[in-house]
Amino acid sequence: MKLHYFLLFFISFIFVSCSYKGINFYNPGKNAPSYGSMKNSPQIQKATMRPYQINGKWYYPTTVALGESYDGIASWYGPNFHGKKTSNGETYSMYAHTAAHKTLPINTIVRVTNKENGKSTIVRINDRGPFVAGRIIDLSNSAARDIDMIKKGTARVKVEVIGFNGTISNSIPLTKTALAQSEYKVSQTQTSMQLSKFLVQIGAFRNKEGAIRFQHTHTSSNGYKAIIKEYMLDETPIYRVMLSGFQSETEARDFIASQKISGAFITTE
Repeated sequence: MKLHYFLLFFISFIFVSCSYKGINFYNPGKNAPSYGSMKNSPQIQKATMRPYQINGKWYYPTTVALGESYDGIASWYGPNFHGKKTSNGETYSMYAHTAAHKTLPINTIVRVTNKENGKSTIVRINDRGPFVAGRIIDLSNSAARDIDMIKKGTARVKVEVIGFNGTISNSIPLTKTALAQSEYKVSQTQTSMQLSKFLVQIGAFRNKEGAIRFQHTHTSSNGYKAIIKEYMLDETPIYRVMLSGFQSETEARDFIASQKISGAFITTE
């Protein structure tokens, strides 16, 4: 994994011991971590969804639709993770066109365009991450080469949803060149997917015992259950304590803001 990724990861999250009444507060203002800005989203018919209410506020389950796009910072991971398991159980290959994303459904197909040079690539989401504030996608080595960001390490990108379940939608206009260079087939796909089972990280530890103790102190917080997720950073396991049970991304964001959790981020199972 790139040195810059390693350093930023440890600065941001290792030995984070968050407390809802702690000294470090989460500020949802201009300095809040960016999860990418969504643009050009198709209208979602809320009448077809199942709204729910918490503390007098109505929430709608999060839906991702074909054509939605997000702006943010991309990074990449390669040799140090090659051959290891992704969060969905696949074996990671730095030569395949895949990527890690915090919340998009596994097997979503996205087109990633480097806004600094106009180059693009098509990847399938098969992992969770990147676990660094401000980053929205972690590309494989091959995908990063496609958009010429290997040397720099990061790039400002646009991420567009172009398919689900490992298939590019035939309703998305793509050039013959782009399709020829893609590893994925083109067919009819569903137009949207509803997301659930959002998680909020409240702490990260290199020591499993420390993670377990922290989990026990937050076993049931406002109705949300504390769980531990293990991730590998190079050869080092990282134990992340997360709260589960959020039915939408908005609900998770509101919880972070109301509880003032330092270093928190949102992901899905």
